[in-house]
Amino acid sequence: MALRGLIIALGIFCGGAWATLTNTGTTVNVNGVSYYLPGTAAASLAFGSLSSTQQGLGLVPVTVVNSSDITTATASFASDDVWQPDFLQGAIIQGSEAPSSSNGSSLTIYSATTSLPDGPYVLNTHTSSIYQAWRLYSDFEGAFTETVVPDTSESFSILPANLPGQSLAVAVPSRLYYTATPDQPLAGVRIGIKDIYDVAGVKTGDGNRAWYEFHPAATTNSVPVQRLVDAGAIIVGKMKTSQFANGETATADWVDYHEPFNPRGDGYQDTSSSSAGPGAAQGAYSWLDISLGSDTGGSIRGPSDSQGLFGNRPTHGLVDLTGVMPLAPELDTAGFLTRDPVLWRTAAQVLYGGLPQFQAYPKQILTVDFPTNTSDDASAAIIGFANSLASYLDASVTPYNISAAFADNTPPESPSSDLDELLNLTYPILIAQDQTRLLRDPFYAAYGAANDGRRPFVDPAPLVRWAFGDSFPDTAANETIANKTVFMNWFESNVLIPDNSSASCSDKILLYVGTDGSQTYRNTYRGPPSVPYGFGDDRISVFSEAPDFVVPVGEASYNSTITDHEEVLPVTVDMMVARGCDGMLFDLINDLVTQGILKASTVGRSWESGGDILFKRSRHWQ
Repeated sequence: MALRGLIIALGIFCGGAWATLTNTGTTVNVNGVSYYLPGTAAASLAFGSLSSTQQGLGLVPVTVVNSSDITTATASFASDDVWQPDFLQGAIIQGSEAPSSSNGSSLTIYSATTSLPDGPYVLNTHTSSIYQAWRLYSDFEGAFTETVVPDTSESFSILPANLPGQSLAVAVPSRLYYTATPDQPLAGVRIGIKDIYDVAGVKTGDGNRAWYEFHPAATTNSVPVQRLVDAGAIIVGKMKTSQFANGETATADWVDYHEPFNPRGDGYQDTSSSSAGPGAAQGAYSWLDISLGSDTGGSIRGPSDSQGLFGNRPTHGLVDLTGVMPLAPELDTAGFLTRDPVLWRTAAQVLYGGLPQFQAYPKQILTVDFPTNTSDDASAAIIGFANSLASYLDASVTPYNISAAFADNTPPESPSSDLDELLNLTYPILIAQDQTRLLRDPFYAAYGAANDGRRPFVDPAPLVRWAFGDSFPDTAANETIANKTVFMNWFESNVLIPDNSSASCSDKILLYVGTDGSQTYRNTYRGPPSVPYGFGDDRISVFSEAPDFVVPVGEASYNSTITDHEEVLPVTVDMMVARGCDGMLFDLINDLVTQGILKASTVGRSWESGGDILFKRSRHWQ
């Protein structure tokens, strides 16, 4: 009678219906290391409860192997950053029906009914359910906007876990769970996604708080993200972008969100933008393999320079950008930032749907605005790389002045022989008028209709650029596109000439300086943002649509005003080839790594030698 009364009371209290509870997972600690266990079990043992073997929650860290020789099977597991020896408190040996056993301190289970990959798991002895163990790391550099875990096979949800240290937690699965195949060459590769790409189940914020709150979660992945997911990549989170992918400099330009921290040098240099989160994370986190960024006017190349990474602006139009926030579709591209040039090439083959391979490399190298002597660290590294490249290719090296070359051989359809005059307004007008038409105007209209005519907040940099675009008639964009086309056609006929039927695809390689290790302190007070006028070395690829890849070549020392100590910052060179010759450039860079002319980047204070990151915000930094 009392029980019946309790049930009735509960029914009344709940309004006559039971609330729906969803298991979003559990966090556990194994020997001081935090893990996230997904809400859905990876498998269940065929027999019932093993609760007699364990007290309390009944959770046991176990290692699944497909061999009865546990020692041999786990010999290579130490290289995995998720597995640790404490997962040997229990062992599940698959493919056998021998009786299970427990001696009070360890548990051995033989299972003929499960077919899990080897690796670390957690066993619930009360339910005989087995869960994957995802290690939790701290985003101490503030590179992520949100961190995610798979919700279903086609969607994601926000990670419901955190760590001490004033930072988001990021969950990563064991690499042991995955094996790359021809169909899934990125199986188990951990990737962060710049927060202008739609990821199913997660909101896209575009670096703006009002945009994030006003729009619902994406229902499908953007085309680039879907290609990576289909190839087996593991998305671990969305990453910070400067607002609406417009260039911003720390700290004053970043209003809605704080710029991530650059791990290099004294830890208080600007990360560059707009792919700031992807750049900071690649320089800081060994547990993150690669990041997806975007480049309209330098948004991959700048952060790659600042953090000493490999990064690529591809040939324009190489991948469909459906589901990606636009800045200027005539200039927008998708590419990667990474420490690993081998993975870089593999990911590019996936993203761009296969890249043609070529049998030879160009025999001519053009250097643009290169130093003329080796009097400092940066100049020595830049010239040294060019000389090593020329020696390897048995190629000639010719200093090249692109503005003078255009003036000497101006195409008749060009309205000016001065490149600065011809292209001065092309970039600022295109990004302003395209983005106001495609993003600002529909956003303002929808937001105002829902909020009694109010406008959302927007950072100063986009506002300055949009206002500049508003000061020109709509026809201005067509004129700037025509000027861009004049330059592109001239460039393809005179500078980097494509020939897909040739052995090398491109007749030449063009090099220019990415960064010479100069400093941009994030605690410096600067003037307001300005209109990005002009033509420069980093705009050559933007207007020619040719691929432009950053490679780290050295470091330059400086006396930090932050640490009062000598520190080092990356030195990089940009490599360009003819439009459509991306595959050849990826192959060449990997060959240069094999030859020891280039090398993979590492995490830490220095891209070359690593070292503890200064002023990291959490002890859980590895």
